[in-house]
Amino acid sequence: MPKTTKYKAKVPDAQGFIAYTADEDAVWRDLAAQQYAPVRAHAARAFLAGQEKLDLPQDRVPQCTEVSEKLMEMTGWRVAPVPALIGFKQFFGMLGERVFPAASFIRSREDFDYIEEPDIFHEIYGHTPLLTNPYFAAFSQKIGEVGMHCAPADYSWLIRLYWFTIEFGLIREGGGIKALGSGLASSPTELIHAVEGADVERKPFDVIDILRTPYRIDIHQPIYFVLDSAEQLFEAAGRDLVVDIAQARALGLHAPTYPPKPKAEAAS
Repeated sequence: MPKTTKYKAKVPDAQGFIAYTADEDAVWRDLAAQQYAPVRAHAARAFLAGQEKLDLPQDRVPQCTEVSEKLMEMTGWRVAPVPALIGFKQFFGMLGERVFPAASFIRSREDFDYIEEPDIFHEIYGHTPLLTNPYFAAFSQKIGEVGMHCAPADYSWLIRLYWFTIEFGLIREGGGIKALGSGLASSPTELIHAVEGADVERKPFDVIDILRTPYRIDIHQPIYFVLDSAEQLFEAAGRDLVVDIAQARALGLHAPTYPPKPKAEAAS
């Protein structure tokens, strides 16, 4: 996640309502319309089922309160608006309490096709459908619980497991590969890249391998991990992930398969 952002958080009123402008609602509408066909073609069944259950509005930015009401009935989760950027400690703490932190702003037209930091479209459109599913909801909570109790030095290791599953995971379905991750479902370009890209390495799901795999947030991923079933995540949630992190740390990170950031960019 970038350390700074040009966006400002939208502040809810006493009832939890956030006033989005007509232009902001139009950005949501156009993003949802753009994603409809590719998501229907390439997203995993669990994601599509979650979309159907939530029945998010297509013509305006949904309110966190209305999404929370539905999630609470299904898996006990809720969505809370937060500033654009929060630290790992707060992020893990909220997940551990079954609260999904949602950046409350929506991207501008200038950033319509790509935004480095998460916005409300990524958070609500991308993340909440999986939170209707008990397997993915339980896994997200486990990541949070581990993060609440592990050392800060372990945060960057633990977040890789979330990144390569909930954010950018793939899954085998019907003899093919489908997109599972929220970062894929909300991206106009990386969804196709992940599922169909010829230059992509798709590796079998393995917790230790994932923990050792570095990534960049500002490029299409060169490596994705593929689940055989949602049950694998449920099984991973039963592991002692602190022990797994220690093992991964002892083995060391894999060499990056992506180019380094330009020096000026890396220093920012």
